[in-house]
Amino acid sequence: MGILLGLLTALSWGGSDFLARFATHRIGTLRTMLYMQFAGLILLTIFLPGLGGWGHLADGSGWHPWAWGALAGILNCVATLTLYRSFEIGKMAVVAPISASYPVLTVLLSLLSGDHLRVARAVGIAFTLLGVVLVAGGEKTPEDHDVEGLRRSGKGISWALCSAIGFGFLFWLLGVRIVPSVGAAPTVWMIRLTSSVLTAALILAARKPIKPPAGRVGGWILGMGLLDTGAFVMNNFGMQVEQVAVVSVLASLYGAVTVGLAAIFLREFVSRWQWLGIVSIFAGIVLISR
Repeated sequence: MGILLGLLTALSWGGSDFLARFATHRIGTLRTMLYMQFAGLILLTIFLPGLGGWGHLADGSGWHPWAWGALAGILNCVATLTLYRSFEIGKMAVVAPISASYPVLTVLLSLLSGDHLRVARAVGIAFTLLGVVLVAGGEKTPEDHDVEGLRRSGKGISWALCSAIGFGFLFWLLGVRIVPSVGAAPTVWMIRLTSSVLTAALILAARKPIKPPAGRVGGWILGMGLLDTGAFVMNNFGMQVEQVAVVSVLASLYGAVTVGLAAIFLREFVSRWQWLGIVSIFAGIVLISR
């Protein structure tokens, strides 16, 4: 069941991130983040009783579950903002696999905290790291006069790397500490609440427009909130019945879904070295999950 939940998580996150590409291009990273998180918060508040209730948030466990949930929200806010920023300024076929390499850090942290690493997983980590280097280094350099193109390419990759690091820490903490302390679905509710508040504060501090999206963009945001929130819930339930490293790696296959959708619908160009890097990343992910 844990493996199935991990794969369903990947499908949901892949679809959500593909929609994020359109939303961020239309209304920017911060507004996309705010209304995706808020839509997820409303939806989860409605369905939380059917997903096991409020867990340790309302069973007399004190402030500790709330503190752990808030920490998860902060980490998710940083990782998701950098992910959406990479979608806004970079190529999805490049930045999605890089962001999906977060299981390398998750597995390494699990190893340092007492888990044993099999040979296949060690080789998988090496393949994934090699793939990140190939994808980042294989980006076709724009013409010298295309300064804007060069700036966008570099920043897209750096933001994706920041996202991978943030998610690597987040999913390790979710599996070993936060989900057991808060509950699977209540953790996601806390993530949505904290991320909504933090993103709103950033928008107000930056004096950016906070007007709610409408029309087609509103539909994209609602779809993102549903898919992303559902993916988080499935991921957390999966971590309760399967090893954290296995579920995290399977969930990270969302990058393959995003790359596939970008290649089909956006026809984004990817160099041969980058394709080799993408294959290496996903080969590493498969080995890590063995």
